[in-house]
Amino acid sequence: MPYKERDIEKQYFTIGEVAAQFNVAPSLIRFWETEFEELRPRKSKKGNRLYTPQDVDIFRTIYHLVKERGYTIPGARDMLKQKGPQLKEKIDVIQSLEKVRKFMVTMKKELDAIGKAQQG
Repeated sequence: MPYKERDIEKQYFTIGEVAAQFNVAPSLIRFWETEFEELRPRKSKKGNRLYTPQDVDIFRTIYHLVKERGYTIPGARDMLKQKGPQLKEKIDVIQSLEKVRKFMVTMKKELDAIGKAQQG
């Protein structure tokens, strides 16, 4: 049986890594922790926040509601309580479609470049 490398997934992310992933300030993440009870990262002995992949998913959902959909914080809080799991599925589908779109746009540009090179 051939050797298959396992993908190594991080178990914890720092606040800086999460902030960089979403291009937001760490202070926004700390603020949202006070506003959304669902967002409760573990803390190390030093007091550093440690976000699990599940915490990052919750943050992604909050980010989508507040920053991309324009919800107010109370509105996003209500939406999370009412439709939490359904919302995550929708966001996952949207992200998958965005990746497919990006790939298709890249392919179109490459095909256009090949077509121009063959004509010229």
